Amino acid sequence: MPKLLIVLGILLVIGGLSWNFLTKIPWIGRLPGDIFIQKKNFTFYFPLATSLLISAVLSFFILILSKR
Repeated sequence: MPKLLIVLGILLVIGGLSWNFLTKIPWIGRLPGDIFIQKKNFTFYFPLATSLLISAVLSFFILILSKR
């Protein structure tokens, strides 16, 4: 259990640090498949294409790392 908590803590730190760098990329969150609806008093945003892209990239890296 302690090793799992350490690994999760490290992953959270890496995720938090990478969050700053990902927000600087202009096309992240504005891909053609992202859903954005803005009305008078309502805004809905669902980054569908961005989520699929990030999932595919992470799956590829996990596949590469699991082969080792």
